[in-house]
Amino acid sequence: MKLYNFFIRYRLQIGLISLIGAVVINFTSGFWPAFALYLIAVLCIFTHFFIGPLRLIQEYLEQGDFEGAEKILNGIQFPNLLYKPVRSVYYTLKGNIAMTKQDFDAAEKHMKKSLDLGLPMKEAEGANKLQLGMMAMQKGNMKEGESLIRAAIRAGIPDNESSAMAYLQMCQIMMQKREFRAAKDFFKKAKAQKPTTAQVVDQIKQIEKYISRMPG
Repeated sequence: MKLYNFFIRYRLQIGLISLIGAVVINFTSGFWPAFALYLIAVLCIFTHFFIGPLRLIQEYLEQGDFEGAEKILNGIQFPNLLYKPVRSVYYTLKGNIAMTKQDFDAAEKHMKKSLDLGLPMKEAEGANKLQLGMMAMQKGNMKEGESLIRAAIRAGIPDNESSAMAYLQMCQIMMQKREFRAAKDFFKKAKAQKPTTAQVVDQIKQIEKYISRMPG
């Protein structure tokens, strides 16, 4: 694994060195002796720009090293050359890192780019739309926020904590719209996720105090 990560990290340099070596051998001994080095050079350079080094980011994210992950992302100088699904993941990661820095404008821009490209996994699409919906709600754009959160629920959200957050947000939206039956239904779905995050659990307790008194 370490050797493979080393290869990914220095794939472009390996490709360029192989190309130089191939050119030298081509001039001194002919094309066929240089063919293998030409092939290595083409494969290394092509995959560097077409697939990129996103595999390296996983290790940083698992360690919670967002600065290290951001350095890898910033090292991708030509994201438009990335294979479309890889480019979508690239923008999702850029958006997530922007969220950790509370740069919500940048996060929204990157996540919308990711959605426009189409995410390779439905669950990732749901998580992306949920974050965009939450950001829209923070900006006071209730209509767009509700639309995005509904879309996130339809697409599927990968974990129970995020699902509970989505249902609770929909519950609050329905309460504001005085659609109490729908609010109760979303509240039940939120509780059914059995969240354990303190913030979500506290929110459920707060809503539970008065939701039973609502008509519908």
